[in-house]
Amino acid sequence: MHQSLIFLEEVVISLLTVAVLVGIFSRRLRMPYTLGLVLIGLALAVFAEVEIHMTSELILGVLVPPLIFEAAFHLRWEDLRRDLGLILTLAVAGVVLATGIVGGIVHYGLGMALPAALVLGALVAATDPVAVVALFRSLGAPKRLQVLLEGESLFNDGTAIVVFNLLLGVLLTGTYSIGGGLIDFVRVAGGGFLIGGLLGALISAIIARVDDYLLETALTAVLAYGAFLVAEQAHVSGVLAVVAAGLINGNIGPRGMSPTTRIVVANFWEFTAFLANSFIFLLIGLQIRPEVLLSNWYAVLWAVLAIIVARALSVYGLWWVGRDLPSPWRHVLYWGGLRGAVSLALALGIPESVGPLRDQISVMAFGVVLFTLLVQGGSMPWVLKRLGIGGYDEKRAEFERRHARSVAARAGYEYLTQAFRQGAISAHTWNVLRPLLEQRNRRLQQAVEQILRRHPELQMEELHKARLEVLRAQRIALQELFQAGIIGEEIFTSLAAEVDSALSDSLPSWPGMLLRRSPEAPPIRHLLMAVVQERAPHTVAEALGKLGIPVVPVESSGGFLKRPNITLLIGVPEGQVDTVVGILQATSRRRVEFVADKFGGVLPLPHPKPVHVGGATVFLFDVDDYIEL
Repeated sequence: MHQSLIFLEEVVISLLTVAVLVGIFSRRLRMPYTLGLVLIGLALAVFAEVEIHMTSELILGVLVPPLIFEAAFHLRWEDLRRDLGLILTLAVAGVVLATGIVGGIVHYGLGMALPAALVLGALVAATDPVAVVALFRSLGAPKRLQVLLEGESLFNDGTAIVVFNLLLGVLLTGTYSIGGGLIDFVRVAGGGFLIGGLLGALISAIIARVDDYLLETALTAVLAYGAFLVAEQAHVSGVLAVVAAGLINGNIGPRGMSPTTRIVVANFWEFTAFLANSFIFLLIGLQIRPEVLLSNWYAVLWAVLAIIVARALSVYGLWWVGRDLPSPWRHVLYWGGLRGAVSLALALGIPESVGPLRDQISVMAFGVVLFTLLVQGGSMPWVLKRLGIGGYDEKRAEFERRHARSVAARAGYEYLTQAFRQGAISAHTWNVLRPLLEQRNRRLQQAVEQILRRHPELQMEELHKARLEVLRAQRIALQELFQAGIIGEEIFTSLAAEVDSALSDSLPSWPGMLLRRSPEAPPIRHLLMAVVQERAPHTVAEALGKLGIPVVPVESSGGFLKRPNITLLIGVPEGQVDTVVGILQATSRRRVEFVADKFGGVLPLPHPKPVHVGGATVFLFDVDDYIEL
């Protein structure tokens, strides 16, 4: 027992070390991290002859829950609701359609028994776009497109597992019932959602009553694995239980968390997902034997062809549900349907009683996984560039170019200044060069300021980054004071919570938030809350910022249009209430939105109904004291 534990520890540490090294080199080579893990795993399996025995239970029970929970926890309901119809269509109807298409193609192309071909179709139907979504973030692809891929993957994982288990039962028993299969599907999928939702709500309620970031973080870990285990014990979908638990806890739980807890929980799950993701993709490479794939190349080729055709028919055939989406996105959604951990786990979970077909199905599934990761995942940057999604931003590139030149010139000036002070260059040379260098530095700095004024969004982004760095430095300073015994635990906890609260703000920092008030400025006497439409805050904050009036934005939503809006918290100086309200009236302009009229119109398209929205809803409160953090 002791020796086996030591061996397990050696394996885990070795794999983690390899994953870290791959991550370092992937950054330098600008290649997807997960793609590098698969390639290194293949290399280790071929050249180092490393062999690790994997089981379906290890992948589905240990490595998949943190990945699914982390993704669901950070998926906002407002983002998901916008395209929920298309996501559920692809995750349910798309999986069933892909299963049937793959099964039919493999059955007629290879002569494989139809039940076995359908089992193959089910286990390769679930998408795993982890590598693509990571690439999207680095390339600046639209968030809505990321939500589409992640949302589909979250729901179709559970759907594919349910369909796979039903079809595996048909393969093993030789009997099937369409009505019974539909009932089992609803029971297993619905039961998983119900258990996960209830546990997510329960843990969220407990978190709201606990004020300890370590305990609250531990509760989220208990929820992620506990939802899976409870659902599996109840013979319903553990994966869908984790999805529901993550969605409920991620949208409700943070309301009862302190800012420090939110940061710790986010960091914990980001690290946990990184570990699980690293192990999964490294193990995928270790499990795939290239020589076995080559010896079965004909069957693998048919499987790859089948999944390409099935994905195309699923995406393009069901795209009408999300017809308001940009057309190029469907091409990305089609080509970004990679296969990964779930397909590998289901292939490993096929029982030995299936006979020789087990090995053939597994080899074909591994071939599909390898093709989608290497070919589709590797070509995704080219696809995004070709479709004009994300990619090169001319104004950002120009800002970076000017900023880099300014920083480099200033570094040269400071270096020469130090050399003069140390006597490395003469006073005559220094007196000749100094005005030239200072003039060049001023010219380069003016060029940077010019592009920032021309593109305010770049200025806001840089201000936001600078503010975050300031807050992180303050957090480190507080930690050092506490460790040195200069401040006590109670004071450290209180001050750290203030900094963490500012760090947890996900909105860009506008100028009004960063202006320091002078001692001569009128004291803050009122807190004004203004609810404005999402397009107005930048204009409002810029106008108030010129007067030195502090503004803090808070995300909100509401109204019968269900449009996102922003609540501005404005510190109003004494005697300036009318001025602030006047600025709000002048900058928060009304506009016309067109919404569907539920009670009128002729199918298939309803009549658009114009609705006037905009302006600002204002609440005013008196304050006793005002402190800038």
